[in-house]
Amino acid sequence: MSSFYDEPIPGFASKCWQVHKFGGTSVADANCFLQVAHIVEDQLDINNDVLIPNSKNLAVVVSAMGGKPKVTDLLLEAVRHASTREHNKVVEQLDIVLEKHNQCLRILFRQDYAEQNRLMKIIEGDLNDIRDILKTVSLMKWRAERISEVVSGYGEVWSSQILTALLRMRSNQRLAERSGIDSIADGSTTSYIHHNYVYLDARRVITVDEEAIQDGAIVWHTSEEKFMQIFKEEEAKLGDVHESMVHNHFIITGYVAINTDGVAVTLKRDGSDYSAAIMGKILRANSISIWTDVDGVLSADPRRVPLASVLPEVSYDEAMELAYFGAKVIHPRTMQPAMTCDPQIPLYIRNTFKMRSPGTRIFTNATTTKEQEKVVCGFSSVEGMALLNIEGTGMVGVRGIDKRIFDILEYHDVNISLISQAMSEHSVTFATSQEKAELAKRVIEEEFRREISLGHVSSVDIRAPVSIIAAVGDGMVGTSGVVGRFFSALGNAKINVLAIAQGSSERNISTVVWSSDSTRALRAVHAAFNLSNMTARVGVIGMSEVGSSLLRLLESERDALKNNFDLDIQVAFVCPGSDSEEIVSLKNESETGTQSITVGAVARVTDLDKKTKPTFKDEEESAALSTGGLSSCYDTLFRKECTFHAIFDCTNDEAAGGYHANWLRAGIDVITANNRALSGPKHQREDIKEAEKSNGKESGVYMRETVVAGGLPIISTLRSLLHSGDRIRRIDGIFTGASCHTSIYACNCINVSSIHPHSTIHFYILQPVVKSFIMFRISPPPNVAACSQFDVASSNGVFEGDMKTSSGSFVGEACKFSQAVREAVQLGLTEDDPALDLTNEYAARVLMALARELGMDQENETEHIQMDSDVIADIDGGLDFLNLPAHIDELVQKRVDAAKAKGCVLRSIGSIDVKSKKIQVRIVEVPTHHTFAISPPGGSCVRFFTRRHERYPLIIQGPSFGADSTASALLAELLTRTRGISTPRSLALIRRGSSGAFLHNKHSLSMNGTDNGCSVSP
Repeated sequence: MSSFYDEPIPGFASKCWQVHKFGGTSVADANCFLQVAHIVEDQLDINNDVLIPNSKNLAVVVSAMGGKPKVTDLLLEAVRHASTREHNKVVEQLDIVLEKHNQCLRILFRQDYAEQNRLMKIIEGDLNDIRDILKTVSLMKWRAERISEVVSGYGEVWSSQILTALLRMRSNQRLAERSGIDSIADGSTTSYIHHNYVYLDARRVITVDEEAIQDGAIVWHTSEEKFMQIFKEEEAKLGDVHESMVHNHFIITGYVAINTDGVAVTLKRDGSDYSAAIMGKILRANSISIWTDVDGVLSADPRRVPLASVLPEVSYDEAMELAYFGAKVIHPRTMQPAMTCDPQIPLYIRNTFKMRSPGTRIFTNATTTKEQEKVVCGFSSVEGMALLNIEGTGMVGVRGIDKRIFDILEYHDVNISLISQAMSEHSVTFATSQEKAELAKRVIEEEFRREISLGHVSSVDIRAPVSIIAAVGDGMVGTSGVVGRFFSALGNAKINVLAIAQGSSERNISTVVWSSDSTRALRAVHAAFNLSNMTARVGVIGMSEVGSSLLRLLESERDALKNNFDLDIQVAFVCPGSDSEEIVSLKNESETGTQSITVGAVARVTDLDKKTKPTFKDEEESAALSTGGLSSCYDTLFRKECTFHAIFDCTNDEAAGGYHANWLRAGIDVITANNRALSGPKHQREDIKEAEKSNGKESGVYMRETVVAGGLPIISTLRSLLHSGDRIRRIDGIFTGASCHTSIYACNCINVSSIHPHSTIHFYILQPVVKSFIMFRISPPPNVAACSQFDVASSNGVFEGDMKTSSGSFVGEACKFSQAVREAVQLGLTEDDPALDLTNEYAARVLMALARELGMDQENETEHIQMDSDVIADIDGGLDFLNLPAHIDELVQKRVDAAKAKGCVLRSIGSIDVKSKKIQVRIVEVPTHHTFAISPPGGSCVRFFTRRHERYPLIIQGPSFGADSTASALLAELLTRTRGISTPRSLALIRRGSSGAFLHNKHSLSMNGTDNGCSVSP
């Protein structure tokens, strides 16, 4: 334990002193007293079998017994009842006090009846004195403050005597165990130190000059002289025993003191803490430890910010600011003796019930806020406030306005917590307690009644209830951008700021918000300054291959995202599909947001897969099934205290797309892989556009990267080109992507050996790649195998591609159209009706999504693009696609041969021509060495012809298929979005470590959101 403190420095009487104060919760009952005794002995290394003498002397300051009810409260209630002559209640209160102490003594001294009786007689005698005092109060019906102080101070007198007796008893027991019953003077215990515990009533030492200031000032010289006299008396009692063998430790009453007239007084609120600080200065102690029921100074109120953390150290100034703004840390005046002592004394806030926890160190400065990302040490709030605003044109440039306002408020005892005034002097705004607001308004209107009648003062308004949110940190001094980050965090959390104040010391930023927003505000700024993870509540709609892959990804990467991104993604609901009438939600949501729905939990709850086992022990208890479907998604997801909400749409249905606009208007971000929302009916597309802008920054953000080519960054590249001033002239390419059609439990790992028995490879591809696959199979470019072999040889083992479809054939070997379709069907690449894939529906929807970005979707519909486009063959849905008629093969083969004769291959190319405003899909004869020709089956290849890329188009090419790739891209969109919220001034989202941490996890997502090797980051 000594390692927690600085090296000992001799203080009073050339001894090394430590002061320890134990609050009411630390001495609430017998078990608590035993814990306190254990801590005291641990400080002296009594329980650690240390042979080297411990040179510390302790001063232990004790509060009255706490718990429910508190002894001090019972005594004050007794005084109040006496003043109103409620004799029965007086008796009741004092009986509770007696029984509370009696129970404690019976447990602590059950083997020492004499000591138990001695202490009970002291308490009973004091209670008789209190009854006599209260009789006087009752007779006079007069509750004087002086009487309340005398009576309320008895609790500390009793608890400190109990602790003294307990420590003496334990010390004597150890002495008897080690050396029999011989006395210390016999010299038989020279190997051990005897610790002598001395009870000290602080009223014999701490002297207050009540006339010096409002709450009294300590008369230091007198107090030190009194303690010196007591110390010498106690040292003299030891006789001839060497001082290294016996140490005197003082158990001191907290809260109570004596004034210069010799009358008992108290040190008012948090008086015991103040008592400890006073004794620390008198003793010139090495440290002052305040033992309580919290782990230390927290970065925020844990009831409001569940992820608040213990600060290892804060400065005096930081602690004082936090205390002034309502943080239950330590009263500001408690620090004053420690700060003015020479040398200054560090204070420690420790937890009685976690004695090995180091707590928080309060000293001249702190390293907590030296990191650039953590310039703020903590946040605090003051609730129950009101904001008054006085404004008028007649106030501008008029001297004495502020003086009149605050003079009249001071006269009526209205305390001001915050003041804000613009340079124009047109208005003055201040915050006060809500109960004083009406009084403040009335007296100001009375003071300025003439100016109001003349129109010079136009209004005196009250806004209530409001809260003051304060950011505190020494690191803010001289650091640019702190204010920007603070208010950006509030803005991103959609919180309206009512008033702002900051002193020139730059140690505190205060702002006023509506009380209904205060919890969300605290969480937002707390996360923005990296004092906790930012919690993102998300929902997943559609348990398709993409949806299930995304859910697994969120589950597996949750800890990595917390550690490297300071982002905690909590899956709050899962809706199995657009047509589902049920929704899976968190069963018992905790405020800390530690729970998150997993794939296993969904499977268990929905009973879709009996074989799916929970990932965690409590997984089965984490989720519950409820009715509602899509209509209940918002209510299930939204929590007012949370700063970020998002919904992932992993369906392929217009029904889900119909909800996008409503979610956006409600401030929910939508991350969609569903291109039907952007290519559906015109009214739906327009509704989404309007919803994105309807509430300004209050609206959700619509993220749609994956609707075009799965994991490839097509839309983000297009928008970057446009935003940088480039002009798009044409976009064309082979468009494939990750449809979200397949059910969660349909196998996405298709073994080609089901078609070609000798093959051992697997395809991880989904429906929309069918056109790309079929075109490549019927019309492959030359030397495909050679290209594959080159990549294997040149990539040093990185390339794992395999173009085989069987043990003896390659994808590069041409086949008939019917065989290609049959392979696509058996591989599971098609829709339920393969005819839908072959009619360009998917490509048309992708082109509509791109047209939206170019503003060309107004006069176009998906059906029109399909009608104007080419098809490889006229096919209807009534055919058996596993056995297509021969004439279709013949028609297709003629087109393949015609192209081959020209040195070309057939490809299905979608294009948008900005000048002609044509959007179409064409079957095109492509030269065999063209980029389109060699684009592998299942891959996308998109070209951008722009003003800057006219001669050589910008090309994005890569595999866009695969649920894992698309899920990774969806998560990347979320991370890109949260980057702007959680660290608006940072260039990188990662705040700790490096992205290399992810490279060691083979299951982790790549940092650009995909693992497809694309050179253009989303």
